[in-house]
Amino acid sequence: MEQLHTYEAPSESQAADTADHEPILARRRPIEEAEMDITPMIDITFLLLIFFLVASKIDTQGAVELPPAAYGKPVAVGDAVIITVREGGPDGSALVFLGDGSAEGKVKAENPADQEDEIAAYIDQMMAKEQKHFVLIKASKSVKHRDVARVANAVGRTEAAQTLHIAVLEES
Repeated sequence: MEQLHTYEAPSESQAADTADHEPILARRRPIEEAEMDITPMIDITFLLLIFFLVASKIDTQGAVELPPAAYGKPVAVGDAVIITVREGGPDGSALVFLGDGSAEGKVKAENPADQEDEIAAYIDQMMAKEQKHFVLIKASKSVKHRDVARVANAVGRTEAAQTLHIAVLEES
């Protein structure tokens, strides 16, 4: 015959003794902060950067189409000292003409600082001699802005010129 094992509940005195003895629990390990290796992310970023540098087309000669002036007033050429700026100068710079672009009016100086002095002297002379009221810079469409700005700077150095107008020559 099989023998059955029985379990008896501890008596009160035994229960009091065991109350002091709590079960031993395993300590929980401290939760470690999750660390992420960012090296692959940096590698992908640099690969994308290299891809876009190689695959992109850099357009340095982007032409800007400006709308026509809506509120511009016509300028009377007879009241203006005219300076013409055209492409075709040495080293890609522009040719500057004192007057309406004729060959005899070409600025003789090669150095930009000397050209500005010659332009300023011409404006002072024309304002005093012919009673002109303003300066008109006629610039070819293909002339770079830096050349027009250089001429405008020379105009600004003169005391006689109070008003400056800039016109764009449409060449066909």
